[in-house]
Amino acid sequence: MSVFLQQLPALIGVVVGALGSYVVVVRGDRMRFGREQAARWEERRLGVYADYAQSVKKTVTVAYRISAGNGIGHHPDPLTLADAERLLAEANLERDPAGEALIMLGSVDVAEKGRAWVVTVMEMERFVRTGDQDRDAWQALLDRQRAGRADYYAAVREDLGLPPGHSARWPVLTDDPVPPQR
Repeated sequence: MSVFLQQLPALIGVVVGALGSYVVVVRGDRMRFGREQAARWEERRLGVYADYAQSVKKTVTVAYRISAGNGIGHHPDPLTLADAERLLAEANLERDPAGEALIMLGSVDVAEKGRAWVVTVMEMERFVRTGDQDRDAWQALLDRQRAGRADYYAAVREDLGLPPGHSARWPVLTDDPVPPQR
């Protein structure tokens, strides 16, 4: 029995060491799993945010084209409302599921900024559907849409922990800078 008592401290040390190693490995695995899961959700949210922005932007582009067709906007490929109906319908059909994904996976702030942006875009769509020729009213809608888009992107960047991005305010030439060839 005295041999067992002499070996008992070593045996206790082995058991304590094994338990300690187990705890460290399990804790490390849990932390790694948590980091990997957070990265997956962040990647998924980025995809949802980008899909939503692209779906809203499709409506914006079609509205720009119709406004050019109505004589109040500038787009190199103007469309009449009749020619654009199918494109508007497709853009709206794509936007609905993207909006649902945004509500489901997005932060509250991003979802609110996305809602504000799309409300302005729907006003733009109504404006061009009526054939309104008020250039100042159209310009006000364009300015609100651009501000809404900037707010949405800023909220996305904040939610994902990204640095501030480009303002996306590029000067748009309304006249052809190249003189016509004679």
